[in-house]
Amino acid sequence: METGAFHPVHLAWLDVFLRIAGALVLSLVLGLERFLRRKPIDFRPFVIISVASCALSVGIIEFAYGTKDETMSIDPGRVLSGVMSGIGFIGAGALFREDKTVYGAGSAASIWASGAIGLICGLGYLWLAAILALVLLVLLIVSRPFTGDYTIGNNDEG
Repeated sequence: METGAFHPVHLAWLDVFLRIAGALVLSLVLGLERFLRRKPIDFRPFVIISVASCALSVGIIEFAYGTKDETMSIDPGRVLSGVMSGIGFIGAGALFREDKTVYGAGSAASIWASGAIGLICGLGYLWLAAILALVLLVLLIVSRPFTGDYTIGNNDEG
């Protein structure tokens, strides 16, 4: 088994760098939008979660190509699912309730999406991550006039 402890086994250094840089830049854009609007989560968790998710994706790829032992295997779908579930718990920390009003849903969803962007970059689909980041950024900006406080127990029937 070639471990690649100090070098990538399958990917080129430039490819690894571009994937991590893509995760950093794309998540920074989303995080800065939240930060500039003074939302519950500043830009740093967006970048940290995205870059770490990206590195985990790259690590999964490297492990798959670096191991020759057929008894050792990783189910990438399970790993990615576990990462996204964990990020969901972090995003839940952005949600808070004051009296009958809930705040932070946009930030919670954005932090989860930032993790997805990192995973997608790590898998090498920077074009897909860029499209996702662009769509989310446009949504966050365009939806500003339509967002307000969500009050628990609203009567929508009249």
